Amino acid sequence: MLTANYDKLGLASGDKILDLGCGFGRHAFEAARRGANVVALDAGRDEVEGVAATFAAMVEAGELAAGALNTAAVQGDALHLPFPDGSFDRVICSEVLEHIPDDVAAMRELARVLRPGGTMAITVPRYGPEVINWALSDAYHNVPGGHIRIYRRSVLESRLSSVGMRVTGHHYAHGLHSPYWWLKCLVGTTNDENVFVRTYHRLLVWDIMKAPRTTRAMESVLAPLIGKSIVEYLVKPT
Repeated sequence: MLTANYDKLGLASGDKILDLGCGFGRHAFEAARRGANVVALDAGRDEVEGVAATFAAMVEAGELAAGALNTAAVQGDALHLPFPDGSFDRVICSEVLEHIPDDVAAMRELARVLRPGGTMAITVPRYGPEVINWALSDAYHNVPGGHIRIYRRSVLESRLSSVGMRVTGHHYAHGLHSPYWWLKCLVGTTNDENVFVRTYHRLLVWDIMKAPRTTRAMESVLAPLIGKSIVEYLVKPT
């Protein structure tokens, strides 16, 4: 389930892309399938080891050509990226900045490692749905490593502009997911046995695995209205 749109990012085969805060690799894997040279970076050892293992499994399964791609999984700090200036053609940072106290410093590092003319996709939780989650449950955000801020789009764009990036567009994603998280916040964020939570979760899995026309149509209507994430697209001026 991708949050960023790689066509809007302008990703092409042979591009070098950084996936910052890769988690368990959903964006990194799709970039590799599209022929990009991928560096997936995360602060967590388990995440990095998991992504490296999946890259190897993709090669073994024939999803990626052995030796044809430069894929790497790196453990690192978003505030001190271990790459020279202008190392990447594309950068993606999905659902990360809301966790980082000095978010502008992280944005500055992302801009530094992107080449002039390169593009970036930044995704964070959308203001409206996120405010509801915080109001319904402290346990949703007040946990170690949890969300520490809620972004208004104007604030996010202003901070990205302050580090030299130019906003080129935005959209909203995951309209089906906002009601799911509101429900989770109502019944308890760790209460996965609730019948309504289990039923809704099955719907989301069906949508991810099968992409039926019914749920895709629902998503297209709901995303602009209550999409859980906002996705910003930016370019580094030459």
